[in-house]
Amino acid sequence: MTYCLGILLERGLLLASDSRTNAGVDQIATVSKLAIFATPDERLMTVLSAGNLATTQAVISALRQAYGTGDMQRDLALSGSLFDAAQKIGDCLRDVLAREASFVHPYGDPSASFLLGGQIRGEDRRLFQIYSAGNFMEASERTPFLQIGETKYGKPILDRLLRHDTSLEEAAKLTLLSFDATMRSNLSVGAPIDLLLYENGSLEAQRLRSFDEGDAYLTQLREGYAEGLTRIVNALPPPEL
Repeated sequence: MTYCLGILLERGLLLASDSRTNAGVDQIATVSKLAIFATPDERLMTVLSAGNLATTQAVISALRQAYGTGDMQRDLALSGSLFDAAQKIGDCLRDVLAREASFVHPYGDPSASFLLGGQIRGEDRRLFQIYSAGNFMEASERTPFLQIGETKYGKPILDRLLRHDTSLEEAAKLTLLSFDATMRSNLSVGAPIDLLLYENGSLEAQRLRSFDEGDAYLTQLREGYAEGLTRIVNALPPPEL
C-alpha cells in the first residue's frame, strides 16, 4: 500500500508520496514513488505511483528510457500538453499490464495507478489521475486534490480546510498532517515523505524535500496538531444524554 497526493492550487501544484513498500510483514522496504521528467525552461512533469511495485517500476523505467529519444509512443518530452503526457502514461500502463497481468494474477493484484502533475511552456499547470485501465481524469478548482493508494485517513483534513486559493505553504502543512494521519492508522504507509512545491510558471523542481520519520519539523507539526485538537475538543460542550 502507499499514499500519494496531488493538489492543484492557484499559485501552483503540490505533489507528495510516501516511500514504504512491502511484500509481507517481514519484507518492508523504502522506495521512491515520485519521478520527475524535466527539460529546462520547457517542461516539468512529476509522476507519483501507487499499486503493484513491479508494474509501477516497469512503467516509470519505460518512460525514463524513452525520454528524449524521439519515441512517439512513450517520449514525454514530445508531449504537446499534460493531457498528451497522461495519454502516453496510460498507454504505457496498458502495454505493461497486457504483457504481465496474466502471469501476476495467480500471486496478487498487478494493477497500478498514477498522478501526473506539472506544466509545459505555453499552458497552465495541470494535474491528472491515471487509473489502472489507462484512462484518466483532471483536477479542477472544484476538485483541487487527487489521491491514490490509501486515501481515506488523510482525506478529512483536506476536505475541511483545503481550498483552491490556499497558499503553497499552508497546503504543505495540510499535506504533512494528511500523511501523518494516514501513517498513524495504516502501517503500510510510511516515511520518508517526498514533497514537491511547484510554483506556477517556474518549470523547475526547486522546492523538493524528503521528510524522514524523525524529522524535527514533522515532529513539531504532529505534536502541535495533537495538542491543538485536544484543546478544541476539551472546550466543546458534552452532549445531552
